[in-house]
Amino acid sequence: MIPVSDRLREKLANLPDKPGCYIYRDRNGVIIYVGKAVSLRRRVQSYFRESSLRKGSPKLRGLVHCIADLEWLVVRNEAEALLTEGRLIKDYRPRFNIALRDDKRYLALRAETHLTFPRFSECRIVRDDGNEYFGPFPSSTAVHIARDFVERRWGIRKCDATCPDEQTHTHCHNDRIACCSAPCTGAISAEAYGARFREACDFLRKGNPRILAELKQEMLAASEALDFEKAAQIRDTCEALGKLVRLHAREVPNPVQPRDRALAGCEELGRLLRLPGPPHVIEGFDISHLGGTMTVASMVSSVDGLTAPQRYRRFRIKTVEGIDDPRSMAEVVGRRYQRLHEEGGTFPDLVMVDGGITQLRAARARLAELGLGHLAVVGLAKRFEIIVVDWPDGTPEIVLPIDSEALKVVIRLRDEAHRFAITYNRNLRLKKIRESALDEIEGIGEARKRDLLRHFGSVRRIAAATPEEVAAVPGIGPQMAARILDVCRRNSGNAAPRNRV
Repeated sequence: MIPVSDRLREKLANLPDKPGCYIYRDRNGVIIYVGKAVSLRRRVQSYFRESSLRKGSPKLRGLVHCIADLEWLVVRNEAEALLTEGRLIKDYRPRFNIALRDDKRYLALRAETHLTFPRFSECRIVRDDGNEYFGPFPSSTAVHIARDFVERRWGIRKCDATCPDEQTHTHCHNDRIACCSAPCTGAISAEAYGARFREACDFLRKGNPRILAELKQEMLAASEALDFEKAAQIRDTCEALGKLVRLHAREVPNPVQPRDRALAGCEELGRLLRLPGPPHVIEGFDISHLGGTMTVASMVSSVDGLTAPQRYRRFRIKTVEGIDDPRSMAEVVGRRYQRLHEEGGTFPDLVMVDGGITQLRAARARLAELGLGHLAVVGLAKRFEIIVVDWPDGTPEIVLPIDSEALKVVIRLRDEAHRFAITYNRNLRLKKIRESALDEIEGIGEARKRDLLRHFGSVRRIAAATPEEVAAVPGIGPQMAARILDVCRRNSGNAAPRNRV
């Protein structure tokens, strides 16, 4: 693969082998491309292979070099992936995406509510025209069946006239052969017709278990009467209605935070925290450990409310033994900003530590020792998402409304810090577990263990080596090489490598 950041490499390794949509962001957090895939793992990883770049177009090469972060959505099937991709492209207009072509535009049902006697029509473009749209849906056949069903059941007119009247009716027989309620002739009042139309829309919007159960009963009755053609038609209708209602009722999850909302959150946060202005750069810290061992810390950052992965850092705690989150927080905050001060770097507008009043005071005390007490620092308590400020005027904390954009900014950063710290801690544990596998082998002391790891780099690479390559390490013969490979492959899950040519 081409060189990528540790964060992006980690995400590539964790991609699921499932259908879905993937979203690429640039270093500023802006969405630059949205795509769909039957297998997210295979599709996304293919972008980062050297062969893809060599054979790819200039546009593809430009896209790959701009990718700084990756997100994805898992859906149930390829059809949902295409629908989700279309919505995301329309909402965010990524610069590397082209407009959806006609052959990728699926049918939708439009409820033309602006007409005197509303009706349904089929279309391929969803417009912001005040009408309600259902879809688009990947199966045009299902759309046709669903439209025909609701029109017949609720007596919705099929004619194309904008405002049908007696003259229109002279050329129409739908009231007799297609169950039209014929509002144009006064057979039903405009109010009653409107109520029927609203019921039909409500069915398309969220379904009706009672109606679907009735259809199934009709299908069984037709089958028992040996009218298999009618039973098959009802079966197809049930399947079509089920597909359309499920797809329309399923909200497409939105993993992205629009830039304007993020900026609004920063402005709100600046006012609430009495900062000179909106915090352009925020840095957040979190601590992770396993029962007081292998304690690590993460630092993540956001720019204008959107995460900036290229600014992330990770630390191994050096001066604290056991479980002591406040002292660990003081160490990592001190190390970060002491180095930044020595290098003449730019300080963030706001520092956020994960935890309550003790973590906050520990961080502030360490910064004061470094002469950096002017930095704005807050804490974020886990339990009730409370911003801990501990101001001199006695204000201990700020509680934000659940729908506050400012709260979304800090929670998103806190969750990133938590994820980044836990991932680092987990990777260190796995590495230690794999390396300890060598301790199981009789005859392998610290010196030979060190030589093996220095030569191959990791237990996983040892497991992928040939017996001849392992035996070539000084002090390791053929018999010991066989024992080493057996243990390493069992612990890493690797099978014997193929013969190399």
